[in-house]
Amino acid sequence: MGYNYWAGESRQLARPLVIGMETTGICLTDQDVIKQEPVNLFSPSNPTPMETIFLSNIDQAVVFPVETVFFFQVPPAGNASSTAGISEVVTKAVAEELLVPYYFMAGRLGFDRGGKRLELLCNNGGVPFVSAVSGLSLKDLGDLSLPNSSFHWLVHRPGLYKSLAQTPIFTIQVTRFECGGFALGFMTNHSILDGKSASEMFHKLASICRGEEEALKLKTLALHNDRTPLRARNPPLIKFPHEEYIQPQNPSSLPTSFTSQNRTSPSPLIFSKMYDHRLFHFTPSELTSLKQKAAAKCSTFEAIVAHIWKARTKAVFPNPDDFSTVLFAVDIRSKTSPPLPSGFVGNAVTTAFASAKVGDLAEKPLAFCVEKVKEARDRVTDEYVRSVVDWLEVYKGIPATCNGNFYVSAWWKLGFGELDFGFGKAVHGGPVVSGNDEFVLLLGDGGGENGGGVNVWLGLEREKMKKFMVYVYEM
Repeated sequence: MGYNYWAGESRQLARPLVIGMETTGICLTDQDVIKQEPVNLFSPSNPTPMETIFLSNIDQAVVFPVETVFFFQVPPAGNASSTAGISEVVTKAVAEELLVPYYFMAGRLGFDRGGKRLELLCNNGGVPFVSAVSGLSLKDLGDLSLPNSSFHWLVHRPGLYKSLAQTPIFTIQVTRFECGGFALGFMTNHSILDGKSASEMFHKLASICRGEEEALKLKTLALHNDRTPLRARNPPLIKFPHEEYIQPQNPSSLPTSFTSQNRTSPSPLIFSKMYDHRLFHFTPSELTSLKQKAAAKCSTFEAIVAHIWKARTKAVFPNPDDFSTVLFAVDIRSKTSPPLPSGFVGNAVTTAFASAKVGDLAEKPLAFCVEKVKEARDRVTDEYVRSVVDWLEVYKGIPATCNGNFYVSAWWKLGFGELDFGFGKAVHGGPVVSGNDEFVLLLGDGGGENGGGVNVWLGLEREKMKKFMVYVYEM
């Protein structure tokens, strides 16, 4: 069951609701979602001869699927039958409009002739589309803003063990519920789109489905898919230590994002009984309190990252002389020289890191942690980005989420709640949560951009979670 924690002693924040996985609504099964056979959607304007797109080293470091689900209710003036044609609307919008400028989303990943670098083959392999129905109503799913791993039934997974040539980089599933509400589930490969680029694509698809005049311009939309501005220098010039990445044990093999040989935590698709996953809700007033205790001007993101880092370090690291590191993404679109063009669709983020001694993080005030996070963001300049790209060229690294370190991903900033496919804005949108303890997700709480708090989703080994639940509301 979940736990309610309220105001404690004066040195502690008010303790809001802490929610365990077993309180996150119904657990969907394959019996609850009846899927039709996938239909492949193709680009009507795929380049001939076949185009091959260079993937930057930043793209190469994040070759894994990202699953996102959006929920929509029947409009107040409508009824259950008013959404009956949503699958046809989305299918037509994708096949006839979206895959004109986004033709590459129907492609496949493959290796270059040397077998060392992944590249995007615009071979029009297709975008699998699945139409599904459920005998449940949206209300049966409980609070949609609470993470629910069983929502993976609302996303089409093309298979875990297929070859690259057989694995789509983009899938779509529309699931209609008994009440007429529906869910849109997308799988995108992170190596092709970062969060901002994916959000922009979803919004463009929504505008087509709404039939807006702006959508008519989509066929001539200028997307910048040239990732060579982020190509490594020759020879590489590494000017900074890059503790945010680690070198795989076998860098000559398939990128470790496709394998599990170096993982110490469960597969992202599997929940292990070793781990306890919980949601921690921070209200706007509590976020304001955190920022005030930071003793310096800082953003909500910097304050919450610093606070989670401090609490998690105390729960995870027993040795005060060890070092603890938090990783997070920084958008580099305006940081490179020249800036990346508007409409750039590749990964325009790099990993920043803040590191400090466990003892310092535990004993010093929150302001110390906040300053470390701010320093990490400020460190990301054009020269730093170039050094990152060159380091990745030499070492073929991946984010260093190991040895107790973790990555914070700010989903609540992506504007998913504004999506409207013609039936009103999404009542919720977010990731399908994983069984991974190396990633902490910052999610919206369903309160919207004005006045909403932040939900923090994370997993830890059970004994460490017990400690974290004590520390997370201590100041």
